This record gives sequence, C-alpha cells and structure tokens, in this order.
Amino acid sequence: MVKIHLDTDLGGDMDDLCALAMLLKWPDVEITGITTVAELDGRRAGYVRYALDLAGRPDIPVAAGADASCGRFRSAVELPDEEAYWPEPIAPAPTPLADALALLKRSIEAGAHVVAIGPFTNLALLDEAHPGLLAQAGLTLMGGHLYPVPPGFPQWDNSADWNVQYDVTSARHVLERYSPTLVPLEVTVQTVLRRAYLPALRAAGPLGRLLARQAGATAKEYRNEGTYGRTCAGLPDDIINFQHDPLACAVALGWDGVAKHSLRVGTELRDGWLHEREDEAGREMTVVAAVDAARFNDRWLNVVTA
Repeated sequence: MVKIHLDTDLGGDMDDLCALAMLLKWPDVEITGITTVAELDGRRAGYVRYALDLAGRPDIPVAAGADASCGRFRSAVELPDEEAYWPEPIAPAPTPLADALALLKRSIEAGAHVVAIGPFTNLALLDEAHPGLLAQAGLTLMGGHLYPVPPGFPQWDNSADWNVQYDVTSARHVLERYSPTLVPLEVTVQTVLRRAYLPALRAAGPLGRLLARQAGATAKEYRNEGTYGRTCAGLPDDIINFQHDPLACAVALGWDGVAKHSLRVGTELRDGWLHEREDEAGREMTVVAAVDAARFNDRWLNVVTA
C-alpha cells in the first residue's frame, strides 16, 4: 500500500481533477490527506470535497491551505466559470491555514509520499513552521523546466511553468533545501487528454461524467485542438488538455513508463522568473527526463474508467 498526500490547486486547469480521479482508482493507494493551495476562501477545498463525494470517498481529510490573501502569488488568483465546469453551485470549505499544515504534518509522520501539483506555497510554509520535516517524506513535484521542449510539442519556456513561477519565493525555498523528484514541463507537455476519451469517461460513473463535463468546457475555452493539435506533430489532433499532474502522481506511485536521472539542480532568479539548471553546486534531485506518453495516456484512461 502506497500512502499519498496530495497538495493541489484543483479548480483551475482540470488536470488536477484528472490526477485526483486517477489516485482514487489506482490499486493499493491510500490518500492520507489533501491540501489545497492558491485558495480563494476555501473554494478549491470545496471542489475537492465535491469530487470526493462523487467518488464515495468523503472520509479523506481535506484542508484549505495558502490563500490568495497571503501575498506570495505573482498575480490575483482566478478560477474558471463555475457554471461551465461544475454541474451545480459548490459550497466553499474554508479552514484555517494551520489545519492544512497540521494535515500535511500528520501525513508525513504517517509515512505518506507528498505529491505537489500546484504552487509549492504550502510546502514552504510547512518548512517554516517545522524546519526539516519535509526531509522525512518522499517528495514529488510537478514543475521545473531544465531542458528545451522536444520538437513536435509546444515550445514553452519557463514562464509557462505555473507551479514554479506563480510563487517563486516558495519554489526556490523548496528547491534549494530538499531533494525531490521533479516531473518537469518539457516531459509533461507530451501527455494528453483526448476528445476520443469522452465516451468512456461519460460511462464511468459520477466522477467520470464530471471529468467529461470539464473536458468539454476546457475544449470550448482553450481550443487546444486548433492551437496545438493541428500545429504540433507530436500531439494528436483531438487534444483537449495536457496531463501534467496525473503524470506527476503516476511517477510518485512508481509507474515504470518514465526515464529518470539523478542530477544536481541549481536555481537562479532573473527578471522575476525562476530558472532551473544543472549545477554541480546545486541540490541532488531525481529528474524525469522522458515518458512513454502513449502508454501513459492509455494507463490514465484505463484506471479512471475501470
């Protein structure tokens, strides 16, 4: 049994919901807790609780973490149109920040692997409150951008790395003190949620129907089929979204369809943007360097629709 604590900004890009759905169905996983980050008065925590209720898992502890009011974020926190993405109004579930840090602490002390798929603010705040505690946990971070994106995929730069760049102070704090597994943007951009998956999702129970609804809303809002599907040779024509966060969770669970390297990674802040690079003076980290994307896409769909 693998214990996982999920730290997430669920409620924005739907890949967080895709990651949670996968964790709930992955064999032999215990989710010890879920904390939310970049909060708006508990709205993200409310979305998490709603998804857990759909999945029949209201027993999983949830706490709202660092809020927009904390002053650490690059810009104002915004959420998509709730009416488009959710089938009904969702009640916020605000909790004190101390509750989120306490839940993270309990998960780590219980032996959970921490997977952060949003900005790293809660992790930095935990380290400030309990210095060194994160060293006791396995730690997987969705984020980082060390190498150029391969040909055939969107040629994004560091500014596209939301999880690192939205709170660069916290990201730098964590990356300079700990040795996580990084699942960087140049790898996650190779994974996809496809329109072809929608019939199977709609037939996969209440949470699957929510995924299909959000996929439809994402397709309408972002139009990635035209922007990337028809312009990037490495992506299918019917791409709806990228599966950044599900891939990070699969790596934390030990899925074997990735190649990983041990590297020393340093950071540098330039013009307000955090840059990661190979650096012999940096922290030793495990960095995911390649993925069998087609295999992962199939694995995700098979797990969430099982």
